[in-house]
Amino acid sequence: MPQFGLNGATTGSEATIETDIRAAAQAGYEFLELRDTKIERYLAGGGGTLPRLRSRLHEAGVEALSVNALEDATLSTGPDLQARLSRMRVLCEWAAALGASYVVAVPSFLPPAGIQDAEVRIRTEAALRSLSGVAAPLGVQVGFEFLGPPGCSVRTLRAARRVIEDIDDPHVGLVIDAFHFYTGGSRLEDLDGIDPTRLFIVHLDDAEPGEPGTLTDAQRLLPGDGVLPLRALVARLQMRGFQGAYSLELFRPEYWSWDPVELARRGLDGMHRLFT
Repeated sequence: MPQFGLNGATTGSEATIETDIRAAAQAGYEFLELRDTKIERYLAGGGGTLPRLRSRLHEAGVEALSVNALEDATLSTGPDLQARLSRMRVLCEWAAALGASYVVAVPSFLPPAGIQDAEVRIRTEAALRSLSGVAAPLGVQVGFEFLGPPGCSVRTLRAARRVIEDIDDPHVGLVIDAFHFYTGGSRLEDLDGIDPTRLFIVHLDDAEPGEPGTLTDAQRLLPGDGVLPLRALVARLQMRGFQGAYSLELFRPEYWSWDPVELARRGLDGMHRLFT
């Protein structure tokens, strides 16, 4: 059976990082993906330190997998780019202190006037090289997660793979989210020939019925409760030799009122069933 992680987005923005650790541990996850905003609140709230947080993870028997996420990571220029790199350094310092292998970075959305595809590719590759230059000296890798919504500059696995393969930097790899894979129009065939060592994390989630390009994060569902071809996706990934963690990432407000441990358990049960 693969290893599984819980992404802190699943429990909602108001849940604390302590809640996420407890939910991951009691539900039986090996890993936790930590949200940057929750780390910030923890550090700002009366005595929270990174060594203490790492000790808390160790006591719970849960490993930090990643810090999520550097947003608007790829098309910034000038002072905005410097601000992104400064933020990346903070996230990488947190990841290194907590023993997390990855910082997840997501592509920018296109400006209203648009940008030519070739220019998007050039700027995305340059940005990821710069992010790697921040991450690598700290022993951290950059997980690049393409996003499905219209207007995102990198929407498909095919486009993201082209960028990663052009960069050819072992410190930069892919994060595939099943929801974004579906809503952005990626195909299972796009996984053919992928280097499994350049695939860092897979986010598992499901979705309500509807036109893929119109679905929003609020329409995500627990794995197995929706219309996504998750069994086919994980079978293809396993066949390709993926050895990383599968992580539950949900943004559905309805779930935020549930008991976090019960939500985590149901998510883990749903992921387990995909492999049986």
